[in-house]
Amino acid sequence: MEKKGVDIVAELMAIAGRTAPKAKGEDFIVIKILNEDEKQRLIDAMRKTGEKIGFKFFLRDANNVENTDKVILVGVRGKETSNLNCKACGFTCDELKKKNVEGYGFKGPLCAIRLIDLGIAIGSMVKVANDLCVDNRIMFSIGVGAINAGLIDTEIAFGIPLSVKGKNIYFDRR
Repeated sequence: MEKKGVDIVAELMAIAGRTAPKAKGEDFIVIKILNEDEKQRLIDAMRKTGEKIGFKFFLRDANNVENTDKVILVGVRGKETSNLNCKACGFTCDELKKKNVEGYGFKGPLCAIRLIDLGIAIGSMVKVANDLCVDNRIMFSIGVGAINAGLIDTEIAFGIPLSVKGKNIYFDRR
């Protein structure tokens, strides 16, 4: 019964992310609910990435994902500029499109307006989970692992793991 409930909450969260307000009414948000095979690919990529870059918290977070009931990925195609030339990213829109820098998996620079859209979508999604009493946490490490595993086609992403246990596994960690 709880697994079915988490699946429903994940779908409702995806709806909240999709319908969240977006600049100029343009939707470049990508949302994906992982199946069990994809979850294992994510765990493997998080561990490999953590070892490669020396971030031990990736390993800790991968262990969290192993004990997670469901994982949702959310990212944005941030090279799709708003064409406002606001320079909040540090460049004009035409300049931004020509620049390419890669980090641990994220690719930038990205349109600041699109990043704001991503933040609003994530906030809407976790509000749904919180309202329905499903433990969750927004994780940078999941997004990096997901991009490196080829699970989401965006320049930046975050993961939201979901859990229904007697104790919140995402905040009571060593």
